[in-house]
Amino acid sequence: MPDLPDYDSPAALKTFLEVRGMAMQKKFGQNFLVNGTSRQRLIDALELQEGQSVWEIGPGLGAMTAGLLTKNINLSVFEIDRGFISVLKDLFSESENFSIIEGDVLRTWKKAIELKGIPDRFFGNLPYNIAAVIIADTISAGVRFDRALFTIQKEVAQRMTAKPGTEDYSSFSVLCQWAYDVAPVMDLAPGCFWPRPNVTSRAVVLNKKEKWPQCDAPEVFLSLLRGLFSSRRKTVKNNFSAWLALSPYLPQGGNPDDLARELLQTAGIDPSSRAETFELQVFLRLADTVYYAGKNK
Repeated sequence: MPDLPDYDSPAALKTFLEVRGMAMQKKFGQNFLVNGTSRQRLIDALELQEGQSVWEIGPGLGAMTAGLLTKNINLSVFEIDRGFISVLKDLFSESENFSIIEGDVLRTWKKAIELKGIPDRFFGNLPYNIAAVIIADTISAGVRFDRALFTIQKEVAQRMTAKPGTEDYSSFSVLCQWAYDVAPVMDLAPGCFWPRPNVTSRAVVLNKKEKWPQCDAPEVFLSLLRGLFSSRRKTVKNNFSAWLALSPYLPQGGNPDDLARELLQTAGIDPSSRAETFELQVFLRLADTVYYAGKNK
């Protein structure tokens, strides 16, 4: 295996790139974690076991990759930058338990699951512009990982763990907490990265919930969840009525306001309340109420 760059030295990494005629690309949200202690803490938090399959998003020059491969796991990395792909091949291609999935992870992860199956661990220092999207996409597709660990913008992490009635609580909060037990691992200051981002990062760990999906029609739950948070200032009755009007659950010629009141009463929900105050179980209960009302009509 070729000599690895000094992953703790921004100057060394800059030189490494310059020698190869490469540069960081802002459009890909590239920031290297140059704090070795933090990298080790993240690897420890994954609780890896020998032989497990692991996916890493955005390996860059392989700082985390190198540490992960010491754990004797089967590692697949998703990388979009052609220059980084070339470097990763040079550095790690001799490892039999290493493979690269080239391209945008948002477009390639489903095909990767078809070919490789769902991995035991899902990991990444996620670009801020795709973090919430990739997490929401996998959950919405019914794909969960036994344990996932992401380093993301602190504000995104706060939304993932937010409680009902708080400013950060959103449909994304409910979605994450529906599928996983979510907990913070540690905060990472801008100085832990090169180039320095303009935000603080937070690592969060997601452990797959044993009881899931906890409702009989997940597709109704997912659609309803988006609808109830569509206008935060509106009451649940108003958002629910608007959702019903566009759904297949409103009988032809039916009045969405009347149906909304009826279903909310059946589910034991105050029409004047707001979705941002609801616990997960309230959304699940209403989704099942809608589903069975539609089956029985």
